[in-house]
Amino acid sequence: RPVLTGPDMAYLSSRVAFRCHARDSSPPVTYTLMLDGFPIAKTTDDQGEEPLSFFLKVTAASAGSYHCEATTGENTAVTPPSNTRVTSEPSPPIVYEGKRIVLYCNTTRGSHLSYAWFFNRKEVTSSIPPGFHLTRNKLLVEKVTPEHAGLYSCMALSTVQDIRRFSSSGEVKVTVKVLISKPKISFSISKEGNIYHGNVTCWSTRGSHPANFSFSIDGKEVASVTATESISAWFPVTLVPGLDMGVAQCQVKTEMQELMSEPLSLEVVPVGGSVKVEVDYLYRVDSSLAAARLSCQISRGTFPYVSWFFNDSVLPPEAPMDSLIQTLNSMSSTTSSTETAPSKMHILYFKKTYIATLKSVLPHWPPFSSTGVYITTIEIISISFCCFLALVMAVFVGCVYRIFAQNQGVCVCVFVYNSLNLNISLN
Repeated sequence: RPVLTGPDMAYLSSRVAFRCHARDSSPPVTYTLMLDGFPIAKTTDDQGEEPLSFFLKVTAASAGSYHCEATTGENTAVTPPSNTRVTSEPSPPIVYEGKRIVLYCNTTRGSHLSYAWFFNRKEVTSSIPPGFHLTRNKLLVEKVTPEHAGLYSCMALSTVQDIRRFSSSGEVKVTVKVLISKPKISFSISKEGNIYHGNVTCWSTRGSHPANFSFSIDGKEVASVTATESISAWFPVTLVPGLDMGVAQCQVKTEMQELMSEPLSLEVVPVGGSVKVEVDYLYRVDSSLAAARLSCQISRGTFPYVSWFFNDSVLPPEAPMDSLIQTLNSMSSTTSSTETAPSKMHILYFKKTYIATLKSVLPHWPPFSSTGVYITTIEIISISFCCFLALVMAVFVGCVYRIFAQNQGVCVCVFVYNSLNLNISLN
């Protein structure tokens, strides 16, 4: 069995020497220097007495496991693999999406080796799954995606006369961290007795935890928390209705990123000003009136609570009015046309416990018929055009018929684009 000696580390661009010697071997002896199971240099010793030297220039690709193989005449000594393991770069194998990762299949001994890789216990090829590149004992992913996270293992094999020897590694878990998105910020308000409590929520729509969320008002950090189970955080604040408490922002930090949310004004504006109610009619495919939709806008107010009344009676909770209670300045509801009449009216209230009630009344419901058929302007234009086109085609067919039916007759066709002044003369 050949013996290989040489340095275990060296500077880049320096020259190193590896010496290989197979004692008690009959000359000539051919020595092959192997790097990670692949031959990189070969030479022959005709005397077979002294160790043979290999001189190499150190490059970034020189790192790896070196072996020496000795061949005497027609016989080759093949060393089976043993103690196979997976190593990674970076180590431990935790990487952010878009970054690079390299896995190595290393053995403590072995020659004439080939390698097989397994991802989640399925063999990896050059094209399946996408993004993997196989080179010697290396598995390379240039740009990692979340789909590359999972369990990896490898197998080193050597074959002599159809006899295969192999050594398998254990599984290594590769973790892919997702880049976090720009944080968003919102706030809500609640009341306990005479005290109002605010709650600011900071969150990201994607990303891997842990992530550190900090909350600031007017550029000064108020609180921070590390989210370990989700990518969101909550911060309590004191709010006074009608008082501007400042501009709030959220910041999220990870090992790779530092992002800020858009600014948010911490001000609870009491509901007030004018209320405008609009009515929109909804039609079916056959142009019959199907329903009417009430829309209302208020000039100012934060978190308005909306109550709808019909003929001085509050609409029950089971009514289809879920869209009424919103945190938007524009609220709407849909009322079936069969439930309305000109003599009825709708009343809308905006209420908060600390403000006066606003009321918008629609005293006269615009009359309409639930069975009438209404023709729109575009329908009138379409019908008129079709009638005119049909008339032109009829005149054209008549002229062609006259030409072929009468040998001496002459048909003079005059096309006038006003159907009321269409003149046809026959001679």
